[in-house]
Amino acid sequence: MSETLRFFTIQITFLAVVLILHTYLGLHVIRRTIIFSDLVLDQLAAFGALAGIGIGIRYGTAGSYLVSMIAVLFGAVLLAVIKPKNRLIPREAVIGIMYAMALAASLLLADKLSGGETYVTKTLSGCMLWVTWPLVIITTAAYTVLLLFHYKFRRKFIGLTEKKLGIGKEKFWDFLFFTTQGIITVLVVPIAGVLLAYAFLMIPAATVAMFTKKWGSAVAIGWAIGLMACLIGLFASYFFDFPYGPSLVLSLGGVFVCAVIIRALLPQKV
Repeated sequence: MSETLRFFTIQITFLAVVLILHTYLGLHVIRRTIIFSDLVLDQLAAFGALAGIGIGIRYGTAGSYLVSMIAVLFGAVLLAVIKPKNRLIPREAVIGIMYAMALAASLLLADKLSGGETYVTKTLSGCMLWVTWPLVIITTAAYTVLLLFHYKFRRKFIGLTEKKLGIGKEKFWDFLFFTTQGIITVLVVPIAGVLLAYAFLMIPAATVAMFTKKWGSAVAIGWAIGLMACLIGLFASYFFDFPYGPSLVLSLGGVFVCAVIIRALLPQKV
């Protein structure tokens, strides 16, 4: 197999795997209007990685993933527990404040690390070019387990999103939902970076949410749209020598803008 074919095969497989679960979770985030929750977890994962470097753990190792997971679990608890009862303070405002604090903490920590600016850049842009088959296999296994988990308890999670009565233990299911987000965040952020990880979760889901309310159709169509957009960004990056991560983000964003225009031209929501 040529190096070029190997590169595209690995990248396309990785993107196809990642986008399934991200699209599904993104639909929950969109429909629950907790838009910044993933950014909070992404940034906490990045903070965990930086904290690991501060105590001598090399970036991208198992120890680094563990420290990131601890930070993300802390965030999942806060996201599940903190629900303002005062209608004047929307939940999204609290989530936005949490993101700002996580980002500020990351910047303060990076300032004290040798080569901190380089590590901040890594957490933002990732290193998608270095995806390998072992990493694809591990990611596929982890995402398969998470997909099966969400399928088994789909009535709980969808009921929570659609605000159905009788769910019970809402904070517990909220915690499990945010923990799921956190796990994929820990897996993806070191590879894709904060910005692209957020784009994977939000843009395909936001695009398809304009056209259908059906969960199964939305996941399938959102996955297809997201993969198409990523392929455009991937080929543009390769053939025009553009930075990989930003190319994918802009490609996903461009498809979203096109979808907004199409939605505006259609007579009514499907």
